Amino acid sequence: MRKNKGSAGIDGMTVDELPEHLKTHWPALREQLLAGTYQPSVVRRHAIPKSGGGERELGIPTVVDRFIQQAILQVLGPRFDPTFSQYSYGFRPRRSAHDAIVQAQRYVNEGRRVVVDVDLEKFFDRVNHDMLMGRLAKRIEDKRLLGLIRRYLEAGMMANGVALQRHEGTPQGGPLSPLLANVLLDDVDKELERRGHAFVRYADDCNVYVRSKRAGNA
Repeated sequence: MRKNKGSAGIDGMTVDELPEHLKTHWPALREQLLAGTYQPSVVRRHAIPKSGGGERELGIPTVVDRFIQQAILQVLGPRFDPTFSQYSYGFRPRRSAHDAIVQAQRYVNEGRRVVVDVDLEKFFDRVNHDMLMGRLAKRIEDKRLLGLIRRYLEAGMMANGVALQRHEGTPQGGPLSPLLANVLLDDVDKELERRGHAFVRYADDCNVYVRSKRAGNA
């Protein structure tokens, strides 16, 4: 969190203030987490401009919630990541946008000069919570953890002083959101692999490489 220079959530607490806060409040937070009663705070809406026009909506959790999400990520990441496609590069350890470019160049050198751009418009804003939780429930036994993740998904968003309910989406801004997105998008990767396609995916951006325009149109 310090490395990313993360900003404060709705409570205004900074990353530097978190350690002192946890000295006092961690026992109670831990008890709530173990009892399955912890309720995440609403996230702070923050819109940033996209390079191609329009805006990308971020949901900035409080630093306490980012701390808890990071702990969850450090447990679930090693369990889920090894099962993801080798052609998925976004938000994964020891993988980068540069690696995705290198793989794309290999496809081009093989003669796959036509690129089909798969546009998953507003993917992070439209994630179906039930579908995602169904995928997670197949791999996670702890019902308390599943319940906590569901509450993070459903935590409201504060916009212009009004807390808005959320019934879909996993807004970018918290540590856990990228992993949850990859869990759901892995279905796309596996289907592309099943069909024998050459592709590269980075988060919700996916390119399929083919040898002719006819193949691309198909």
